[in-house]
Order: sequence, then structure tokens, then C-alpha cells
Amino acid sequence: MNQCTAVALLPPPDHMVALSVPGHRPEAGHVLCELGEDHGHAHAAILWDEGGRPGSAVWARWDAERTELVPLPWCSALDTRDEACGLFAGHPSGHSWQVTDPTHEAITRHLAEQHPHLFPEFREGGGGG
Repeated sequence: MNQCTAVALLPPPDHMVALSVPGHRPEAGHVLCELGEDHGHAHAAILWDEGGRPGSAVWARWDAERTELVPLPWCSALDTRDEACGLFAGHPSGHSWQVTDPTHEAITRHLAEQHPHLFPEFREGGGGG
């Protein structure tokens, strides 16, 4: 499934503004939803992880009315290669290995055409992602 394309603009936290050098206010930054499209719940993007402790990952969650920062535990699911899901526990939609970023895929395909020696997985069978 393709990745959701929702984007949110997060203003800098008040403490960062207070600590900034006069005339050099921190700028707002955008986050892109990491869930699969049509997830039907609030959007989500990881902001940081404070060391893997339960609930140490801080996520931005947003909908049309509000945005909040929430600590959430990691999803415990593993894929067939024992790689952990990169989303939070109880997330809607598929696990991270089931979600495809179409922009990333398009860029990778273009680079593979330009530099096939760097992308051997695209040589055999024309595949990838």
C-alpha cells in the first residue's frame, strides 16, 4: 500500500523560540504521515526516540483540528527477516514494511536507470521495492 500523503507544519516549541538568538527565530518544520494511505485515524510521524525504552518514541499525531506530541511504544511486529516495524504499537493500516513511499520509489527507479551498478536489485527481474 502507498504511504499517506498528509503533511503538517509544526511551529517551533516555545522553549526553542525563547532560547533562540534574537533575529534568528527557529522556523516551522513539516512532517509527513508515515502510515499507509486510507488509515482512517489521526496522521502520525516519528519525531525522535529517546533510547528505546517503552513509550520513549515521541510522535506527532494530527487531524484537521489539532496536532499533539505523544510518547508511544514501538510496534512489536517483526517481518520475515526479523526486522521490526517502524511504527507505534496499535497503529492503523499495515506495518512499515508494507507501506511504500511512492516518491522514494520513483527516485530510486530513476537513479537505478542512470546508475545501474549501484542498484543490482533492479537488474534482475526489473524489480525493487
